[in-house]
Amino acid sequence: MTILAVDFGSTFTKGALLADDGTVLGTASTPTTGTQRRGDILDGYRDLRERLGVRGDAVVRACSSAGGGLRLAVVGYERTVTAQAGHRVGLSAGAKVVHVAAGELTTADVAGVRASRPDMILLVGGTDGGNSNVLLHNAARLAKGAVGGHGAHAVPVVVAGNVEARDEAAGVLATTDRPTVLADNVLPQIGVIAPESARAAIREAFLHHVIGGKGLSRDPAFAAMVEAATPDAVLRGVEVLASVAGGGDVLVVDIGGATTDVYSCLTPEGEDAGLRKDVVAPLWHARTVEGDLGMRWNAQHVVEAAAAEHLLEGVRDADALRAYAARVHEQPGSLPADDVERDLDLELARLAALVAVRRHARPAQPTEAPRPLANVTALVGSGGVLRHTDEAGRQRVLGAVLADHAGGWKVPRAASATVDTAYLLFAAGLLTTDAPDVARAVAAQILR
Repeated sequence: MTILAVDFGSTFTKGALLADDGTVLGTASTPTTGTQRRGDILDGYRDLRERLGVRGDAVVRACSSAGGGLRLAVVGYERTVTAQAGHRVGLSAGAKVVHVAAGELTTADVAGVRASRPDMILLVGGTDGGNSNVLLHNAARLAKGAVGGHGAHAVPVVVAGNVEARDEAAGVLATTDRPTVLADNVLPQIGVIAPESARAAIREAFLHHVIGGKGLSRDPAFAAMVEAATPDAVLRGVEVLASVAGGGDVLVVDIGGATTDVYSCLTPEGEDAGLRKDVVAPLWHARTVEGDLGMRWNAQHVVEAAAAEHLLEGVRDADALRAYAARVHEQPGSLPADDVERDLDLELARLAALVAVRRHARPAQPTEAPRPLANVTALVGSGGVLRHTDEAGRQRVLGAVLADHAGGWKVPRAASATVDTAYLLFAAGLLTTDAPDVARAVAAQILR
């Protein structure tokens, strides 16, 4: 038996063909719309199967970030409490959080949610047994608000607030037939964050109400094939990676064309393992998305963010870097043409990685503690810029992260750096539930 793991991306569809023991038989990527450019997402998938020589009896496991991925709006009670908890849970579920609203929604607030064009709304608010008025008020506003259409075609809502008011909130939403999925409270009590139920509910809503409605394929086989949003699968892959990393913590930096995502899987110890003073406790398996840091669509923002962090002071030719960033921003499909451009591309990646990891590591609120990354033993890089450079280029980018002692965060004391050159993290994540041993075998190959 062979397993074909597929990641449908907005630009490229990537695949890994695996033996049933996790051995990688081949990897490939192809334009998502296929070499014939007919416009259906399954065109690229068919090209991928042909390139890899996939037999008809192969088991297919797939995730998708095509069509902009999963756009999530979070509606909560207080911005620094339940809304913040919902934001963190949304990121951990593989969503791009495009809007956060807090308090009782007004007409203008509903318009703000609508303007963010979410694929889904995460409705949170109140600890268990606490305030229910805001949750119910917001459920009523969302039931009547034309966010993404009306009735069964409206944007689905995941309700993950005060469990004592959850059924009533669902009943309010049902009055206008808005699709609704129920979950446990993301913040059952102050200082405790419980992401798993909401993550599962977001995944369910994504599969049943979102992925098939993006118009990516006329063939229902696409919606039937996809089982997760790509970042959700990658975070699960990072969790598997941590399990085979000899008990150490893991940090992953994924440098993309539009965003730079950072994942960490940590085992708290000492005072971190005990009761924290944070109003919203940290997620030890976490993802942050830096939507302004990208190698192409947001290249100019990388330079601006690096300047704000005083990182340009060490760049040899900052003016040339600015000019290069402006050019690739205008031509996002461009690739480095010579050694000079390859050098500039790596510098852009180095700065994106540094800024993104600093943001991931620093506390989200002034009253919170920084993310404890000192015990990270494996730093894994991902993204085309790292996969397509040599070892010196990879060390230039990842080595800068491990040497960032002036960045305002605790740099890992003893970490090795590697790159997911075959792009296997998503595959490990897809396999972790039904084939955990295969998932571990796949993840172990990344560390080797």
